Amino acid sequence: MNEDDQRERAEIESPCTKVCVIHPAERICVGCLRTLEEIGGWARMTPGERRAVMADLPGRAPRLAKRRGGRAARTGKA
Repeated sequence: MNEDDQRERAEIESPCTKVCVIHPAERICVGCLRTLEEIGGWARMTPGERRAVMADLPGRAPRLAKRRGGRAARTGKA
């Protein structure tokens, strides 16, 4: 294995799921849960910075839970 292969394997892969839609209220991608700043800066982040982002992602998912509104919320029917 050469040095370039080792460097590639040491890098943390992007969590991108190819569902690139920014939630209007939360300002995070609904696919990977990253902010626009994190997405744009991913290539320049150190492995430690990437690990920190990856560790934070699971806690962001509840922020995107669907809120029930309109008639369904008033009547209690889904």
